[in-house]
Amino acid sequence: MTDLQKRSLLKLAALSALAAATLAGCGKKEEAAPAAPAAAPAASAPAAKAEPLKIAFAYVGPVGDGGWTYAHDNGRKAVQKEFGDRVVTSFVEKVPESADAERVIRDMAANGAKLIFGTTFGYMEPMLKVAGDTKDVKFEHATGYKQADNMRTYDSRTYEGAYMAGVIAGKMSKTGTLGVVGSVPIPEVVRNINSFTLGAQSVNPKVKTKVVWVNEWFNPPKETEAATALINGGADVLFQNTDSSAVLQTAEKMGKRAFGWDSDMTAYGPKAHLASAVINWGPYYIKSVGEALDGKWTGNTGSWWGVKEGAIDIVSLAADVPEETKKRIDEVKAGLKDGSFSIWKGPITDNTGKELLAKDVVADDKFLGGLKTYVKGVEGKVPGN
Repeated sequence: MTDLQKRSLLKLAALSALAAATLAGCGKKEEAAPAAPAAAPAASAPAAKAEPLKIAFAYVGPVGDGGWTYAHDNGRKAVQKEFGDRVVTSFVEKVPESADAERVIRDMAANGAKLIFGTTFGYMEPMLKVAGDTKDVKFEHATGYKQADNMRTYDSRTYEGAYMAGVIAGKMSKTGTLGVVGSVPIPEVVRNINSFTLGAQSVNPKVKTKVVWVNEWFNPPKETEAATALINGGADVLFQNTDSSAVLQTAEKMGKRAFGWDSDMTAYGPKAHLASAVINWGPYYIKSVGEALDGKWTGNTGSWWGVKEGAIDIVSLAADVPEETKKRIDEVKAGLKDGSFSIWKGPITDNTGKELLAKDVVADDKFLGGLKTYVKGVEGKVPGN
């Protein structure tokens, strides 16, 4: 091979290598630079938790009275269980129906309570006064009738429980004489005494009722004295419209029969106990608090709940109560619940013979709220009437 041929071959090889390198460079795809990581979204601040609604209860008696105040405090506990940390509840017990009530209720508002329940008739005027001074607080008054834009009333139809107790008493009494220990002679209590008597007369038309007043809601010694006097006067079945278990305990000691009132009092006198007419405040308290939490609470209104709403019942009937009487109680409950039975339906007269309700006339709530006289069969006169 000549030198010229060698040089031609070397030149051809060099050109081929250059072409291959050029083609390889043209075939390479440029890779995009990795994208910077996206900034993480800013964490949203947690929503501020609403402050719990502060609710206060003023009680006329001790929470351990086994009756009226005990029943209200069970209602308070039902509220706490229902709403959990959305509410904070508190109470002051043994608040007298006097000027001291205004001080306690005013202190409740000053300490941040936005919903206040006053659980006895005598708190009406003090609550109304404080309500006028603290418009941002809601007030609920039990058993009263005065209202305001930020105050309303509520009550239970205790006379329904009294009537059912009367049905049992009329059947179980051997002497035909019943005894009632009355607290304060206001229409509510007069209505209960009368309804108890009407219930007894429905099974024993000849029954009569004696009443001893103690003029207090909670005073066990006075209640004991009154119960003793009634038994010594011939009563063998006792009923009460007072807040302690003293009447039932007295009946137990003296070998007579009696009823629990407001709460189940069986344990205080198991041998004497015939039944307990009880109040369940839980449903109303839960409804009221729910309305306050939801911004739906309104003043200038009143509620009066009974068997129909689950607020009133008679429980723990004694084993020796006849089956026919138990059946009658069930019928009364069913009738009160569906509206087919009325306790206060004429003809009804007072104990002087004056007509209160004509035949077939059913009493309205205005009539029931203003009762000041005894029905036929109740001895004596209502104090102050």
